[in-house]
Amino acid sequence: MKIPSRSAKLLAVLAIALPLALNLSAQEKPAPKATPKAKSTKSPKPAAHPKAAAAAKPGPQAGAEASAGAAEAPATDATKTEMVGKRDPFAPLINEKKDNAHLPPGKAGLVIATVRVDGAVRSGNAMIAVVSNPEQSVYFIREGDKLYDGDVEKIGLDGVTFKENSKDAFGKPVERVVTKRIYASAGEQQ
Repeated sequence: MKIPSRSAKLLAVLAIALPLALNLSAQEKPAPKATPKAKSTKSPKPAAHPKAAAAAKPGPQAGAEASAGAAEAPATDATKTEMVGKRDPFAPLINEKKDNAHLPPGKAGLVIATVRVDGAVRSGNAMIAVVSNPEQSVYFIREGDKLYDGDVEKIGLDGVTFKENSKDAFGKPVERVVTKRIYASAGEQQ
């Protein structure tokens, strides 16, 4: 007896899909264990989606529903909290961006890497340097002034020497001396 081709194709698709569906339900991860603190303060929340609730409960019916609706089921709270502790492997280890939005006002908010030395003046026994930031605000600094990431160490007629305090990629504190000149020579950064 010949089986019609449509029925044969349907049986072949079911023969392939059934082991895959059973394999998917067998590979589901168990829900992460709650910490003792979470058990004492929070009660378990009901799932927002009925299929997500069925996937959380073990049983023969839950496995069939989870495999049937695995593609359309939304992520539960457990999977969201599981991803919190993992770091993106493609994100850079060193963050080059400086967040200037939270800098204090005035001289205390000057970042040594962004300061430009515009001039220097002798005032009695001390020296005063005229510096500007990227927003073109002008400040008068003296030796010993505290800046955002360091101190003013020495002011001369040709430039200013700063002591910059920063951290390396591993969080270890690093202190270095940075000299910014009024008229930078060739190859020198301002």
